Amino acid sequence: MVTLVTANRNYSSWSLRPWVLMRALGMAFEDRIEPFAKPVNWQEFRAFSPSGQVPVLIDGDVTVWDSLGITLYLADRHDGIWPTDPTARAFAQCVVAEMHGGFSALRNRCTMNVGVRAALAEIPADLARDVARITEIFAEGLDRFGGPWLAGADFTAADAFYAPVAFRIRTYGLNVGAKGAQWVETVLAHPAMVEWERAALTETWREAEHEADLARCGRVTADYRAQ
Repeated sequence: MVTLVTANRNYSSWSLRPWVLMRALGMAFEDRIEPFAKPVNWQEFRAFSPSGQVPVLIDGDVTVWDSLGITLYLADRHDGIWPTDPTARAFAQCVVAEMHGGFSALRNRCTMNVGVRAALAEIPADLARDVARITEIFAEGLDRFGGPWLAGADFTAADAFYAPVAFRIRTYGLNVGAKGAQWVETVLAHPAMVEWERAALTETWREAEHEADLARCGRVTADYRAQ
Protein backbone atom coordinates (compact mmCIF):
# COMPACT_ATOMS: atom_id res chain seq x y z
CA MET A 1 0.00 0.00 0.00
CA VAL A 2 1.24 3.49 -0.81
CA THR A 3 1.75 6.09 1.91
CA LEU A 4 0.65 9.70 1.58
CA VAL A 5 2.48 12.05 3.92
CA THR A 6 0.61 15.26 4.72
CA ALA A 7 0.61 17.97 7.39
CA ASN A 8 -1.90 19.69 9.66
CA ARG A 9 -5.50 19.50 8.49
CA ASN A 10 -6.18 23.09 9.51
CA TYR A 11 -3.37 24.61 7.49
CA SER A 12 -1.95 22.40 4.76
CA SER A 13 -3.75 23.28 1.54
CA TRP A 14 -1.16 21.55 -0.65
CA SER A 15 -1.63 18.35 1.36
CA LEU A 16 -5.38 18.48 0.87
CA ARG A 17 -5.16 18.25 -2.92
CA PRO A 18 -3.84 14.68 -3.35
CA TRP A 19 -5.47 13.50 -0.13
CA VAL A 20 -9.00 14.47 -1.19
CA LEU A 21 -8.39 13.21 -4.74
CA MET A 22 -7.31 9.78 -3.52
CA ARG A 23 -10.13 9.60 -0.99
CA ALA A 24 -12.75 10.69 -3.52
CA LEU A 25 -11.59 8.11 -6.06
CA GLY A 26 -11.48 5.32 -3.48
CA MET A 27 -7.72 4.72 -3.58
CA ALA A 28 -6.26 2.81 -0.65
CA PHE A 29 -3.34 4.49 1.11
CA GLU A 30 -1.69 4.82 4.48
CA ASP A 31 -2.51 8.26 5.85
CA ARG A 32 0.55 9.66 7.63
CA ILE A 33 0.57 13.13 9.20
CA GLU A 34 3.78 15.07 9.86
CA PRO A 35 2.61 18.28 11.56
CA PHE A 36 4.04 21.74 11.12
CA ALA A 37 5.82 21.84 14.45
CA LYS A 38 7.55 25.17 13.85
CA PRO A 39 7.66 27.95 11.23
CA VAL A 40 10.33 26.16 9.15
CA ASN A 41 10.16 22.36 9.04
CA TRP A 42 12.49 21.86 6.09
CA GLN A 43 15.23 19.96 7.90
CA GLU A 44 12.83 17.53 9.58
CA PHE A 45 10.79 16.98 6.41
CA ARG A 46 13.95 16.30 4.41
CA ALA A 47 14.07 12.93 6.17
CA PHE A 48 11.25 11.75 3.91
CA SER A 49 10.81 14.49 1.28
CA PRO A 50 13.45 15.56 -1.27
CA SER A 51 11.97 19.07 -1.35
CA GLY A 52 11.63 19.33 2.42
CA GLN A 53 7.91 19.90 1.96
CA VAL A 54 4.63 17.98 1.98
CA PRO A 55 2.73 16.29 0.45
CA VAL A 56 4.82 13.26 -0.43
CA LEU A 57 3.67 9.92 -1.86
CA ILE A 58 5.79 6.88 -1.03
CA ASP A 59 5.17 3.88 -3.28
CA GLY A 60 7.67 1.20 -2.42
CA ASP A 61 11.05 2.44 -3.60
CA VAL A 62 9.50 5.41 -5.40
CA THR A 63 9.08 8.77 -3.67
CA VAL A 64 6.90 11.35 -5.41
CA TRP A 65 6.70 14.91 -4.12
CA ASP A 66 4.60 17.99 -4.82
CA SER A 67 0.82 17.88 -5.24
CA LEU A 68 1.04 18.13 -9.04
CA GLY A 69 3.80 15.53 -9.26
CA ILE A 70 1.69 13.15 -7.18
CA THR A 71 -1.38 13.81 -9.35
CA LEU A 72 0.54 13.07 -12.55
CA TYR A 73 2.02 9.92 -11.02
CA LEU A 74 -1.43 8.70 -10.00
CA ALA A 75 -2.89 9.53 -13.41
CA ASP A 76 -0.49 7.05 -15.01
CA ARG A 77 -1.82 4.32 -12.75
CA HIS A 78 -5.48 5.08 -12.01
CA ASP A 79 -8.56 6.04 -13.96
CA GLY A 80 -10.60 9.07 -12.99
CA ILE A 81 -7.85 11.59 -12.28
CA TRP A 82 -8.74 13.47 -15.47
CA PRO A 83 -12.04 13.58 -17.38
CA THR A 84 -12.37 11.16 -20.27
CA ASP A 85 -13.87 13.79 -22.59
CA PRO A 86 -10.93 15.48 -24.42
CA THR A 87 -12.31 19.01 -24.09
CA ALA A 88 -13.10 18.63 -20.40
CA ARG A 89 -9.72 16.98 -19.88
CA ALA A 90 -7.91 19.94 -21.45
CA PHE A 91 -9.89 22.37 -19.30
CA ALA A 92 -9.17 20.37 -16.14
CA GLN A 93 -5.45 20.17 -16.86
CA CYS A 94 -5.24 23.90 -17.61
CA VAL A 95 -7.04 25.00 -14.45
CA VAL A 96 -4.97 22.60 -12.35
CA ALA A 97 -1.77 24.07 -13.80
CA GLU A 98 -3.11 27.59 -13.26
CA MET A 99 -3.85 26.88 -9.61
CA HIS A 100 -0.52 25.16 -9.07
CA GLY A 101 1.48 28.07 -10.45
CA GLY A 102 -0.68 31.10 -9.71
CA PHE A 103 -3.04 32.90 -7.36
CA SER A 104 -0.26 34.12 -5.07
CA ALA A 105 -2.39 36.95 -3.66
CA LEU A 106 -5.06 34.50 -2.55
CA ARG A 107 -2.46 32.24 -0.95
CA ASN A 108 -0.70 35.07 0.86
CA ARG A 109 -3.71 37.12 1.93
CA CYS A 110 -6.20 34.32 2.62
CA THR A 111 -4.19 31.59 4.28
CA MET A 112 -6.08 28.32 4.73
CA ASN A 113 -7.36 27.75 8.25
CA VAL A 114 -10.29 25.36 8.10
CA GLY A 115 -11.71 25.90 11.55
CA VAL A 116 -12.12 29.65 11.65
CA ARG A 117 -14.13 32.43 10.05
CA ALA A 118 -12.55 35.83 9.49
CA ALA A 119 -13.40 39.30 8.20
CA LEU A 120 -10.79 40.64 5.80
CA ALA A 121 -9.39 44.04 6.64
CA GLU A 122 -9.33 44.87 2.92
CA ILE A 123 -9.53 43.31 -0.53
CA PRO A 124 -6.61 44.82 -2.44
CA ALA A 125 -6.45 44.81 -6.23
CA ASP A 126 -4.27 41.70 -6.55
CA LEU A 127 -6.60 39.65 -4.38
CA ALA A 128 -9.65 40.97 -6.24
CA ARG A 129 -8.08 39.84 -9.52
CA ASP A 130 -7.46 36.35 -8.16
CA VAL A 131 -11.01 36.04 -6.87
CA ALA A 132 -12.41 37.31 -10.17
CA ARG A 133 -10.39 34.76 -12.13
CA ILE A 134 -11.49 31.92 -9.86
CA THR A 135 -15.08 33.05 -10.29
CA GLU A 136 -14.60 32.79 -14.06
CA ILE A 137 -13.12 29.31 -13.80
CA PHE A 138 -15.99 28.04 -11.68
CA ALA A 139 -18.64 29.51 -13.98
CA GLU A 140 -16.94 28.30 -17.16
CA GLY A 141 -16.46 24.76 -15.89
CA LEU A 142 -20.01 24.40 -14.65
CA ASP A 143 -21.54 26.00 -17.76
CA ARG A 144 -19.46 24.10 -20.33
CA PHE A 145 -19.52 20.65 -18.77
CA GLY A 146 -22.82 20.62 -16.90
CA GLY A 147 -21.61 20.10 -13.32
CA PRO A 148 -21.92 19.34 -10.56
CA TRP A 149 -18.10 19.21 -10.66
CA LEU A 150 -15.79 21.62 -12.42
CA ALA A 151 -15.16 19.38 -15.44
CA GLY A 152 -18.43 17.45 -15.59
CA ALA A 153 -20.31 14.76 -13.74
CA ASP A 154 -17.33 13.28 -11.91
CA PHE A 155 -14.94 14.55 -9.26
CA THR A 156 -11.49 14.95 -10.85
CA ALA A 157 -8.13 16.58 -10.17
CA ALA A 158 -9.67 19.94 -11.07
CA ASP A 159 -11.96 19.74 -8.05
CA ALA A 160 -9.16 18.47 -5.82
CA PHE A 161 -6.89 21.38 -6.70
CA TYR A 162 -9.59 23.94 -5.95
CA ALA A 163 -10.83 22.18 -2.81
CA PRO A 164 -8.56 24.28 -0.53
CA VAL A 165 -9.99 27.37 -2.20
CA ALA A 166 -13.46 26.27 -1.09
CA PHE A 167 -12.30 26.39 2.53
CA ARG A 168 -10.75 29.82 1.94
CA ILE A 169 -13.93 31.13 0.31
CA ARG A 170 -15.96 30.04 3.32
CA THR A 171 -13.44 31.28 5.89
CA TYR A 172 -13.18 34.79 4.44
CA GLY A 173 -16.64 35.12 2.88
CA LEU A 174 -15.27 35.64 -0.64
CA ASN A 175 -17.81 36.30 -3.38
CA VAL A 176 -17.37 33.88 -6.29
CA GLY A 177 -20.82 34.35 -7.82
CA ALA A 178 -23.86 32.10 -7.74
CA LYS A 179 -22.31 29.26 -9.74
CA GLY A 180 -19.13 29.39 -7.72
CA ALA A 181 -21.07 29.32 -4.47
CA GLN A 182 -22.95 26.29 -5.77
CA TRP A 183 -19.71 24.42 -6.42
CA VAL A 184 -18.31 25.43 -3.02
CA GLU A 185 -21.39 24.04 -1.31
CA THR A 186 -21.13 20.82 -3.32
CA VAL A 187 -17.45 20.22 -2.64
CA LEU A 188 -17.67 21.04 1.07
CA ALA A 189 -20.41 18.43 1.38
CA HIS A 190 -18.31 15.72 -0.27
CA PRO A 191 -17.63 12.92 2.28
CA ALA A 192 -13.87 13.25 1.83
CA MET A 193 -14.00 16.97 2.55
CA VAL A 194 -16.24 16.38 5.55
CA GLU A 195 -13.70 13.85 6.83
CA TRP A 196 -10.84 16.33 6.39
CA GLU A 197 -12.77 19.11 8.10
CA ARG A 198 -13.74 16.90 11.01
CA ALA A 199 -10.06 16.06 11.57
CA ALA A 200 -9.13 19.74 11.28
CA LEU A 201 -11.62 20.75 13.95
CA THR A 202 -10.28 18.17 16.41
CA GLU A 203 -6.65 19.27 16.06
CA THR A 204 -5.41 20.98 19.22
CA TRP A 205 -1.91 21.97 18.11
CA ARG A 206 -1.30 25.42 16.71
CA GLU A 207 1.62 26.69 14.67
CA ALA A 208 2.51 30.28 15.50
CA GLU A 209 3.41 31.48 12.01
CA HIS A 210 0.20 30.15 10.45
CA GLU A 211 -1.80 31.80 13.20
CA ALA A 212 0.10 35.05 12.66
CA ASP A 213 -0.66 34.85 8.92
CA LEU A 214 -4.34 34.56 9.77
CA ALA A 215 -4.18 37.59 12.06
CA ARG A 216 -2.51 39.62 9.31
CA CYS A 217 -5.25 38.64 6.86
CA GLY A 218 -8.14 39.85 8.95
CA ARG A 219 -10.11 39.68 12.18
CA VAL A 220 -11.23 36.26 13.40
CA THR A 221 -14.97 36.28 13.97
CA ALA A 222 -15.45 32.62 14.94
CA ASP A 223 -13.20 29.71 15.88
CA TYR A 224 -14.65 26.19 15.75
CA ARG A 225 -11.43 24.33 16.50
CA ALA A 226 -10.91 22.20 19.59
CA GLN A 227 -9.31 24.15 22.41
